[in-house]
Amino acid sequence: MKILVTGGAGLIGSNLVLQLVKYGKDVSVVDNLWRGKKENLYKDGQAVINIESKFFERDLCDYSNCIDVTRGIDAVVHLADIVAGINFVFENEYLVFHSNMLINSNMLRASIKNSVRRYLYVGTACSYPLEKQNTIDPPPLREEDAYPANPESSYGWSKLMGEYECGLAEKEDNIKTSVLRLHNVYGAPCDISVEKSQVIPALCRKAVNYPDEDFIVWGSGKQKRAFLYVSDVVDAIIAAIDKGMNKGVIQIGPTMSHAISDVAERIVSLSGKDIEIKYDVTKPEGDRDRMANNNKAKEVLDWVPHVSLDKGLEQTFRWVREKLKG
Repeated sequence: MKILVTGGAGLIGSNLVLQLVKYGKDVSVVDNLWRGKKENLYKDGQAVINIESKFFERDLCDYSNCIDVTRGIDAVVHLADIVAGINFVFENEYLVFHSNMLINSNMLRASIKNSVRRYLYVGTACSYPLEKQNTIDPPPLREEDAYPANPESSYGWSKLMGEYECGLAEKEDNIKTSVLRLHNVYGAPCDISVEKSQVIPALCRKAVNYPDEDFIVWGSGKQKRAFLYVSDVVDAIIAAIDKGMNKGVIQIGPTMSHAISDVAERIVSLSGKDIEIKYDVTKPEGDRDRMANNNKAKEVLDWVPHVSLDKGLEQTFRWVREKLKG
């Protein structure tokens, strides 16, 4: 099977590519390297794919690029999108929405045009309505809870529209699709820049750099998320390629959430430093809380998460520390 992974040089993509190659798949990657890095496609100094012939640095907002990279492909795993930390998302809502709408529509249209047999689209729990996430400890979210639609951010809207478009294409028998709606993914290799890093990589960076960088948590710290380690996501994607086509949206996430303050304290403990945690309530903190009812993932994909938060944080912190300390 010839598989194309869009956004394949990013956190999820690079881990997925490595696993697919281990399973003997013929894997290609397209990534504009906005957040992804080509170095993520190397392991122990060796490229996991042929970079010259199997890696394409392209902008998927251009339809002609999507046509080029999907020729001769059997399956597409569409991970590419524009997203970063909460500050970036809320300060660039038009850019995020417009870019993702183009990327999603272009890739699906090109895949249909080039007779791709299987198309896996990765959505986000950010697409759930604000009112279902604005209290602490709400009921676990179900797939059908996405409607009536009212995501908090343009990012959530753009990803929800990508799900909807996949549903239309599948309904008219244009292509077989699978849609996975992911909760908050973390792990390595991740973006640890000040401008684009998300909460766990950002807090790991601050802990490693402390006291040269203040350990500041955005918001009250009371907001909660259902964190999902990247290897568990890769397992879900690989299962969905085989078992998840034409099964509707499948939510991928744990059944419990953790306060950001709790995550911050665990990272401080991993650092071994006496760190003063500061909370900046002038900064956005997003939705209050969300977690997943993952019954459908169990039934359709035989999937449950396996990596505990402590283990995942330990592995992520170690990677960030090595990256910063060289």
